[in-house]
Amino acid sequence: MEALYAATTGILTACGVYLILRGRTFPIVVGLTMLSYAANLFLFSMGGLRTAYTTIIGANMPYADPLPQALVLTAIVIGFAMTAFVVILAMRARGDLGSDHADGQRSDEPREEKQ
Repeated sequence: MEALYAATTGILTACGVYLILRGRTFPIVVGLTMLSYAANLFLFSMGGLRTAYTTIIGANMPYADPLPQALVLTAIVIGFAMTAFVVILAMRARGDLGSDHADGQRSDEPREEKQ
């Protein structure tokens, strides 16, 4: 199970970094969301992947630490709010500039070639 979590976290991180390096704003937003999911999986797996454990202290079973679950839930809420903010920011930039390129140039401006 740990290998599956590690592979999934690695794949999400690699895909997120690849999408962040794209030139358009929508792939950047999706890449940031994927990195957020990878960080959530990493936080959750750091708490230890235990099954048949309870979160209520005092039961006859050994208990699991609820702190990683609380951190992940908080990170999900913050990630959703930040994703909504970045989407609105990208829509505003698209409306103002007429282009969704991440470099911030208007679509009618000529691009400068670097030598």
